[in-house]
Amino acid sequence: MEVSIDVIKLLLPEVLVNYFKLTKHELKQGELHFYFTELNTVPQEFKALKLSSKGFFPEATVQDFPIRGKNVFLHIIRRRWINESTKKIVIRDWQLVAKGTRITSEFATFLKQISQ
Repeated sequence: MEVSIDVIKLLLPEVLVNYFKLTKHELKQGELHFYFTELNTVPQEFKALKLSSKGFFPEATVQDFPIRGKNVFLHIIRRRWINESTKKIVIRDWQLVAKGTRITSEFATFLKQISQ
């Protein structure tokens, strides 16, 4: 069963809908699990640099607010890029993203923690 993007926007943090692709969802043992992978879109603050996608960080799991009495778990895989001229790893600055979106402070804190 395919979940409509409009429904996802109502239920989950906006940042996930804008910067991640929902790759899978499942109901197991009475819990909802949503799996997200960060899109390969260069962060706005690095648009002037030549970046190449260089894989992903390990999956992070966060428990979100329950939906209809079911625990919700978000499985998030963040992307990393390499700056072609300096060969340094670049990641999206979630503090900048949080300022421009409507996400819960708890979720912004989580994203900030996994960015370190």
